[in-house]
Amino acid sequence: MKQRPIIIVTGTSGSGKTTALAAFEDAGFYCIDNMPIQLVPNFLQMPTPAQKEDATAGWVLGMDLRDKSLLDHYSTLMNELTRQGYQIKTVFLDADEQVLLRRYNQTRRHHPLGRRGSLLDAIREEKRQLQPLRDTAAYSIDTSRFSIHELKFAILNIARRHTATTGMAINVVSFGFKHGMPVEADLLMDVRFLANPYFVPELKALDGGSKEIQDFVLKDPETELFLSVYLKLLDHLVPLYEKEGKAYLTIAIGCTGGRHRSVVIAQKIFDHIQRSQPTVRLIHRDIQIT
Repeated sequence: MKQRPIIIVTGTSGSGKTTALAAFEDAGFYCIDNMPIQLVPNFLQMPTPAQKEDATAGWVLGMDLRDKSLLDHYSTLMNELTRQGYQIKTVFLDADEQVLLRRYNQTRRHHPLGRRGSLLDAIREEKRQLQPLRDTAAYSIDTSRFSIHELKFAILNIARRHTATTGMAINVVSFGFKHGMPVEADLLMDVRFLANPYFVPELKALDGGSKEIQDFVLKDPETELFLSVYLKLLDHLVPLYEKEGKAYLTIAIGCTGGRHRSVVIAQKIFDHIQRSQPTVRLIHRDIQIT
C-alpha cells in the first residue's frame, strides 16, 4: 500500500507554525506539535487512528528547537524515512527579525533560545541554527506580511498537492422557514418568491425529489433568471471564503415547508458546485416533515 505523506512543519519561533498545523488539520491531516525527532520511527509503527485505512490524509509533525536533538538527527531521519518509501516534505516558516520581535512582544512568550541574552540575539541564533533545514525544505514561506487567513490559505494549497480530498467543506442545505432557520448557515437564500407547487392539488403530496416538482419549479422563467444570477454569485464567493481559510461553508436554501422549492434549488446548487468542489454535500433537512 502506498505510504501516506509525512510533512514536517518547522521554522523560527513566532513564524506561524501553530496556524500552519491547524490548517493542515483542517485539511484532514493527523497533526502532532513538538514531536521529539527520536520518537518518530516508533510513532510510525504504532496502531494509531492515523494509520487506519482512509482515516487521514497523512501525518504532519511540528518540530523546532524546543527539541534539543533536532539538528543532530534530522538529516538521518529524513534519509531513513525516504528509504522506507515515505513521501516526506518539509515546510519551513520564517519572518523578518522585526516582525518576530513584534510578535514576541505581543505574546510575551519566552523564546526557546532566549533564556540568556537579548531576544534579538536569540532570534538571530535560531535563524543561524535552522539554516540547513531551510536550505533543504520543499516549501519555504516568509510569513512577515501574512495575515492568519493568508497563511492558512498558503498551507491549504500545499496540502492539496499531497491529497486530492482536501478543501473547504461545503454543505448545501434545504430547509423550511416554518421549522426554523439553520443556525449554522453562512449564506441564506429565501426562495419563497418562486411559484409554489404546494398549491397545485396533484403536486402537493410530492416532494422536490420528484420529476414533476422539478419540472414545475425549473421551467418557471423566474427560476431560470434567479439561478443564472445566484450561481454566478456563488462562483465568485466560494473561492473568496476558501482563500480566507474557512474550513466549512454552509449554503442554506429556504422555502415555506422545506419540501418543494428549496429542495429543487438546493439540488441545482449542489450539482453546480460539485463540478469544481469535490468536498460538497447535500442535505434536505425538512423533506420528510409533512
